[in-house]
Amino acid sequence: MSTTPTTRENTINRIAREALGIKTLETRHSDGLDFHDIAVWTMKDALERAYEAGRKAAPPSRTKCPTCHRDIEIRPIPPLT
Repeated sequence: MSTTPTTRENTINRIAREALGIKTLETRHSDGLDFHDIAVWTMKDALERAYEAGRKAAPPSRTKCPTCHRDIEIRPIPPLT
């Protein structure tokens, strides 16, 4: 079993560090380390970063339908404005 973080975990941890100022998302069994006061604009920034990361990780724009095997177009969700 590998303990190497996945791209998803790395992205989540990076957003926690950069947007929220949280050094680690590991449980440390200490209220002072496990609970954080976060302003709503900081939370909004973190959620927007997570949304963009998910949007950018979207699959290719064209693929085969797994059921009917026809070529289909995948349209990404537009970016936040």
